[in-house]
Amino acid sequence: MPEYEKMYLKLFNAVTDALSALEKENFGIAAELLRKGQEDCEELYMTET
Repeated sequence: MPEYEKMYLKLFNAVTDALSALEKENFGIAAELLRKGQEDCEELYMTET
């Protein structure tokens, strides 16, 4: 069974970091952080199911 708490925390941290990057107008970094968070969570989900 997937560990949703682990995935939630990983994605929450990615969103928090992306928001910080957006405040500094680092749009490319913000997008990269969100994409990486999404990919990491997807990989976690796929390996745990």
